Amino acid sequence: MAPEDLAEALRRFGLTYPEAHLKSPWPGHLDLAVRDKTFAYLPPAGQPFSLSVKLPFTGPEALELPFAKPAGYGLGRSGWVSFDPAPDEVPPLETLKSWIDESYRAQAPKKLIKLIGGGGTA
Repeated sequence: MAPEDLAEALRRFGLTYPEAHLKSPWPGHLDLAVRDKTFAYLPPAGQPFSLSVKLPFTGPEALELPFAKPAGYGLGRSGWVSFDPAPDEVPPLETLKSWIDESYRAQAPKKLIKLIGGGGTA
């Protein structure tokens, strides 16, 4: 999948979660949220691929990737990781989806997590 299509594919995937919706808190973002709590920061169409997600379980491992760093604005202290891979460094779609899943489960109320059941990282 072309890197420019990844953000849209991840948005579609993220919107399958209970009460997930799009949120655009400022220009240059079209993010995923649950009950107005962002669980994935994604760029709008036409921008290079990037992703920021909350990874309370796999964050330390993810931070070992050369294109990963703790998220800015103090979010890194809360387990948020930002990814800015070059087009040839983009992780497989399944890895990206697993990060979206982990982040949703970290941000969503327990009542909603129960609706999606086991698996994942919560």
